[in-house]
Amino acid sequence: MASVAEWVEGVRVRTWPNAVAPVIAGSATAAGAAGFDLPLALLSLVVALSLITGVNFANDYSDGIRGTDEVRTGPQRLVGSGSARPGSVLGVALGCFGIAAIAGLAVLYLSGHWWLLSLGAVSIAGAWFYTGGKHPYGYAGWGELAVFCFFGPAAVLGTMYVQADSINGSGIGAAVAMGAFSSAVLVANNLRDIPTDRQSGKRTLAVLLGDRDTRTLYVTLVLAPFLITTLTGLRITPALLGYLALALVISPIRRVTRGDTGLSLLPVLRDTGLAMLLWAVATAVGLTIG
Repeated sequence: MASVAEWVEGVRVRTWPNAVAPVIAGSATAAGAAGFDLPLALLSLVVALSLITGVNFANDYSDGIRGTDEVRTGPQRLVGSGSARPGSVLGVALGCFGIAAIAGLAVLYLSGHWWLLSLGAVSIAGAWFYTGGKHPYGYAGWGELAVFCFFGPAAVLGTMYVQADSINGSGIGAAVAMGAFSSAVLVANNLRDIPTDRQSGKRTLAVLLGDRDTRTLYVTLVLAPFLITTLTGLRITPALLGYLALALVISPIRRVTRGDTGLSLLPVLRDTGLAMLLWAVATAVGLTIG
């Protein structure tokens, strides 16, 4: 049986900035549109955290039963390492999706936007079929695009819309920034796993692009939010606070551009997620002041 520490590791708390940051960004842009609603913001956060935790356990289960995680460069997984039964991990994943669904229904009830039920259903399906099912899209090079859409436009604009009943340019900019940051995290993860993914037949975008172009893609994605900061700052000067996050991406960019591989890329994932969170918080403060 897996220990408590191994189950906690399975949660992958280090991925939570990818869930928290879009809700902060979406709530901040809602506040800018005079529509901030604390209960809806907190429920949106529950949805986001439940979904990303469910995704983590679902990936652990699906990759584990396929044998993809038998040889790993990063942290060991519950199923792949044999420390937990596949059925138990699957049960936890489904439980997380259930919590996300309940919180999502509460959001729809309070906001009255029942048509967004389809977005919730697509989000849960996207979480499962990333590595689940007979033809997981994460194994065919579509993972980064899906992450951009779900953690960018869907999360940010969804959070904004249920609170403010509208979408504006600041919201769209924040959505693009969050999507770029989230995709950068996955690109770094898949860059690290190129050798083992090739061995197991997992054709991620990194495997398809190759090492050099994947590194170029990472740098492009991680710098894109600061272009958004510049454009937003032309209209709302305090939004330039988003540049504070630039300090956190310097080290990851150095590691990626100098050719680091394997475990040396783990700090890149961590720091990119933290940069995403800091960008969201700093930009939220800037938009509120503005």
